[in-house]
Amino acid sequence: MSPSFWLDSLYPADKHPADKHPADKPSAGKGPVEKRPALAGDTVADVAIAGGGYTGLWTAYYLAKAAPDLRIVVLEAEYCGFGASGRNGGWASGLFPVSEAKLARRYGPERAAAMHRALEGAVDEVGRAAAAEGIDCDYAKGGTISLVRTRAQLRRARGAEGFLGAAEASAICGATGVLGGIYSEHCASLHPAKLVRGLADAVERLGVTVHEGTRVERLERGRVVTGSGTVRATTVVRALEGYTAGLRGHRRALAPVYSLMIATEPLPGEFWQRAGLARRETFTDERRMIIYGQRTADDRLAFGGRGAPYHFGSRVRPEYDLEPRVFEALRRTLTELFEIDPPIARRWGGPLGIPRDWMPSVGLHDGLAWAGGYVGDGVAAANLAGRTLATLIAGHAGESELTALPWVGHRSRRWEPEPARWLGINTALRATAILDAWDRRTA
Repeated sequence: MSPSFWLDSLYPADKHPADKHPADKPSAGKGPVEKRPALAGDTVADVAIAGGGYTGLWTAYYLAKAAPDLRIVVLEAEYCGFGASGRNGGWASGLFPVSEAKLARRYGPERAAAMHRALEGAVDEVGRAAAAEGIDCDYAKGGTISLVRTRAQLRRARGAEGFLGAAEASAICGATGVLGGIYSEHCASLHPAKLVRGLADAVERLGVTVHEGTRVERLERGRVVTGSGTVRATTVVRALEGYTAGLRGHRRALAPVYSLMIATEPLPGEFWQRAGLARRETFTDERRMIIYGQRTADDRLAFGGRGAPYHFGSRVRPEYDLEPRVFEALRRTLTELFEIDPPIARRWGGPLGIPRDWMPSVGLHDGLAWAGGYVGDGVAAANLAGRTLATLIAGHAGESELTALPWVGHRSRRWEPEPARWLGINTALRATAILDAWDRRTA
């Protein structure tokens, strides 16, 4: 695979989202990805998994390890990692979209703490499993820093666990106007496409059958219906994340919200002497509209953020991957953060899944299993979800602490029907941008 960045090592030339942007210039990659064979007619399995991203592949991986005699089939509409698993910001983090305090109020402090410990452990498990399978995914556990850059942010951040003063925070990430920061060791940066493609190879070595180019149309108890055949299985797993809404009967389960990214050309040594990130720490700041970045293994800045609109009816289309207004805002933010006008090598985007209460979930009921709704923090969480699903499906729930975690069996209520869903989500996005602008003005 190309050592450069995600898209060069993942997307075939005719499917590359960023190639549609006229300002982009292709860089050297490994060429088109060879798709695995599609499902060709009806078949039978013990476990059928819909979705060839992190959740589906980690589930297959740990299940094949725990129960090697099981017949496991993974069904992927495009190719493994086509969705968020191959397009994300490369943060394997211990972050969870629901705070520990809120979890404690609902489930008690012990279970809340266990949830966060399990996620922190998943950061290390991703690195361990990748090394064990010979997956070179540029894994580097340097931690993460959230910079404080306005007085309003400083008021909110002071007293937080891991809070650093201005000098300490600037020593990690030499951005402009740093007043402090919040540091956590529980994060690793990696190359997401290398990880997902390597994981697909690993599950095949374990005897799992992977069918790409096979779009799932319907999930039912005991069977998965695709355009090219039906898989009958004792257990059916939904692992579709941001694409869940496209599945019949699941339109309001998870809202697909777009996150977009840019990647620079490799930046010179003098820039990195000033910018830091010497251990490849991931970085963000305390604004409300999420931004996220990392220093890649080949010295690029890979940088992303929210702000793209939610599309009516939970529609997911290739053209939504490209939002010039958001790409320009990301470039301006990089300029503001580091006082550079960097050459941009690629622009891309894609949907992630958000449940109505922002609570990811994992579960198995009556032969139907599911996991997802990570709200953009799914790289490590999907590993934890895969291990948990494997434990549930293999029938080892009583032997594992994983199945007692708060997200197991959780059911989020469905999103509102349209047009309320469209109005609510886009109003919230707009309000978030206004609040951040207010913070900057009052600084």
